[in-house]
Amino acid sequence: MNVSMMWATSRRVLGQLRGDPRSIGLILVVPALLLALVYWLYQNETLPPGMPRTFDRVGLMMLGIFPFVVMFLVTSITMLRERTSGTLERLLTTPIHKADLLFGYALAFSIMAALQALVATGTAYWVFGMKIEGNAGWVVLISVLTAVLGVALGLLCSAFAATEFQAVQFMPVVVIPQILLCGLFVARDQMNGVLHAISNVLPLSYAVDGLQQVAANADPTADLARDLVVIASFVVVVLLLASLTLRRRTA
Repeated sequence: MNVSMMWATSRRVLGQLRGDPRSIGLILVVPALLLALVYWLYQNETLPPGMPRTFDRVGLMMLGIFPFVVMFLVTSITMLRERTSGTLERLLTTPIHKADLLFGYALAFSIMAALQALVATGTAYWVFGMKIEGNAGWVVLISVLTAVLGVALGLLCSAFAATEFQAVQFMPVVVIPQILLCGLFVARDQMNGVLHAISNVLPLSYAVDGLQQVAANADPTADLARDLVVIASFVVVVLLLASLTLRRRTA
């Protein structure tokens, strides 16, 4: 892998994003606005003294889910444009290695994902007063990992779409099942055996598990470390699979 070529790819992608205010707004502003919507949903709830707010639980989970969804959409559509416009094919005729190109894209979107996680987490803590047991740094780390996971899956799925509409159609197949089975609506250990087994192989489940560990424990736990390793491993595997979809010639 050539680091200079990878960084050059990242700079090019970041430059394109800088000239696209709608994408920047989608990445940086929309998750915070959605978080605000969640806050307002529970703003008027009445709780006994000392009982944690519903927002502190649900909003925390959203800090992992919103970045995942947004980065999947942005990455899959952007990468599809690169393919259909011929940009990707022209780049692959140069000496650049496929790994340099793919990881360059991943690095660029991961930088945006980190900014997104910082904005969303800062909004949750400083604007809406989120209170949990664990450190906010772990929340940011998990948010970044789930966003990068969305990037990796977006890069992979873009190879199987011919239009932007088809790229969006992967949402019900790749994203929504993970949201339904991650433990947000029903605790995973309360699901039937088949759904629980499926949830065990879905990476977003480990992000939600990790956030729940942070919410309940002031100090990091072994389970949290396991969840972080699993998410990171999924990211690497999906990026490697995505690299196999890069062809020197498009069909």
